[in-house]
Amino acid sequence: MAKIKSLTDQASIVVPPPPSRFTLNEWHLNNCFRYRCCIAQQELADSLLSESQRVCELTAETAKSNKEETDHRLKEKLEDIDFRKKELLRIRKEVLLEVDALSIYKERIMDALSSVKRNALIISEKCLVAREHRLGIDLVHDQVEVELLKECDVIKGAEILLTRILEQTQEQIRRLKATLYYMDHDLEDKENNLRIDKHNLTLKETSLNLSLYHGTARLDPSVITLNEWEMQTNKNIIAASKEMNSARPMRVYIDTMIKQTIDDLNSQKNATDEAFRKRIEETKEVKTKLEVQHSEIMRQASEMTRNITQIEKSIAEKEAYMALAHTRLGNRCQRPGLELTKDLVETFLVKEVYDLREIVKELQQKLFELQASLRYLLKTQIQLEEDINIKTNTLKIDEVDFGNTYFMERLPAAFLLVGMLAITMDVCELSALQSLRSV
Repeated sequence: MAKIKSLTDQASIVVPPPPSRFTLNEWHLNNCFRYRCCIAQQELADSLLSESQRVCELTAETAKSNKEETDHRLKEKLEDIDFRKKELLRIRKEVLLEVDALSIYKERIMDALSSVKRNALIISEKCLVAREHRLGIDLVHDQVEVELLKECDVIKGAEILLTRILEQTQEQIRRLKATLYYMDHDLEDKENNLRIDKHNLTLKETSLNLSLYHGTARLDPSVITLNEWEMQTNKNIIAASKEMNSARPMRVYIDTMIKQTIDDLNSQKNATDEAFRKRIEETKEVKTKLEVQHSEIMRQASEMTRNITQIEKSIAEKEAYMALAHTRLGNRCQRPGLELTKDLVETFLVKEVYDLREIVKELQQKLFELQASLRYLLKTQIQLEEDINIKTNTLKIDEVDFGNTYFMERLPAAFLLVGMLAITMDVCELSALQSLRSV
């Protein structure tokens, strides 16, 4: 059984058929076919080699030409960016000069405003308050007070004008600085663009760290056209030029307004000074006349006092004579009998008594009149002294206390304003250039 099974297994083995047999003619045909195929492939390979060589040379020339064109375009772009950058820098320098000039003018306005507030107005108001300390009849609404009140109005008007000019100047400086901000932003973008394109210009096909983009986004993400790019820079330059054209006339306007303010203040100051001068001269003249009258009153009062003393002495003498006459009459009344006669002695004694009475009465009347006149003179003297003291107080206020203070403190304020006008644009530009150098 084992032997039968092995035979069966051997019978199941597949035996390959014998290889085909070819004829000699088929062998020659096959060799010819192989030879022709080799020649065809060689010719195709030679054609492909020649074509690939031509394509390589052509693509190399195209790539080189494209790179040269790109480099040329980059150089043109760099020159364009550099030109626009220089224009922006030029106009930026002018804007900086204008900002510095307006800043100096702003300081001038602030100094003028401070001088008006702290000097002119305070001094004028101080004068008005001080003149309220005049006494009696001298407390009048005179021309000096009128001019001082007018001067306060002029000063307040100048303060309002300078404040408005200061606000306009600050607004113009703000607009210039806003223009500078946009120009600086544009310059920063152009500087970055220059840096990038200069770096691109230095790159070559053999440079390291080159990379191929395999993303799906657009290779050209730019959405701004060249015209829009040019218009943006032109817009900044035009805006800066427009603001400078607005700022330059403003400096002339500021000079004109400050000069007009100084002229108004000086004109009103001169009017007030003239009113002070006339009032002081008038007060001095009245005071001098009063002093002369006071001296005359004192002389007359002294003479009146001496006269009163003399009359009183004369009355006393007359009363002594009257006492003598009365005594004689009394003594003669004691005559006895017929001796008590009305003789000439008695007649003359009686007449003497009556005469002395009239004389004493007249002297007493004159004494009363002299005493009344003396009282009136003394009262007038006191009134004159009061008036002289009032005039002295007025002169002390107008001439001594506030004459020097008014003129010496107020004039420096005016000279300070005038000195501000001496600042020229050259000084402004010099300061601006120094600030630019420091930057």
